[in-house]
Amino acid sequence: MSVLKSWTGGAIVLLALAGGLRAEVTVSQSNIPEGVMQSGLVSVLVQERAGFDAVPEDHLSTMVSAPMATATDADTPPSRLTEGWLSRQPAPDADAQTACLASALYHEARGEGVAGQQAVAEVILNRVDDGAFPRSVCGVVNQRSGGSCQFSFVCDGRSDKPANAAAYRQSLRIAQAMLDGAPRNLTDGATYFHTRSVRPVWSKRFVNTANIGAHLFYRKPVRTASN
Repeated sequence: MSVLKSWTGGAIVLLALAGGLRAEVTVSQSNIPEGVMQSGLVSVLVQERAGFDAVPEDHLSTMVSAPMATATDADTPPSRLTEGWLSRQPAPDADAQTACLASALYHEARGEGVAGQQAVAEVILNRVDDGAFPRSVCGVVNQRSGGSCQFSFVCDGRSDKPANAAAYRQSLRIAQAMLDGAPRNLTDGATYFHTRSVRPVWSKRFVNTANIGAHLFYRKPVRTASN
């Protein structure tokens, strides 16, 4: 009986979509319940076929198409990356920009946990968006100024090949998430950072925006018309 109800419901919907198509239903007068059911079923099937024939093809394809996939929590980066979320992500793309960013995170902050590496990634990506720096991740990471490198690991004379494979894989995941648009909300627009063990002269002129792990983060002060 439930199958009959399902077919009947489908026929009603299709008839409505076809602009109110009507069909005569002849109900059997048999006193045998099975006979009534068979007659009613044939009538329903006739109406259903007529309904399908009357519905425009594009409308019918819309009715039977599978719903579009929507983003899930697993796809959307949280406001602050976590090890749990990163572990559920697919393997990162092995392109040049991801590799450059991951290398910087690994060498500059692999001992700082996820937050420390996310913060360094913010600085690099903020520089890419700032006209005063190169316009690519690799350009920012490998930038030299006044005979020195912006990131010390680039020109310290040692091999940049990661010695800790697991730590590098984590840096790759963080790099990919940041390049894919994870929020940059840890350092308030910072474009510079240094370790707590040093106090560079330039830090006195800049705004300290965050202190995360072993690093202090800065951005240039905002200039106003009166300055």
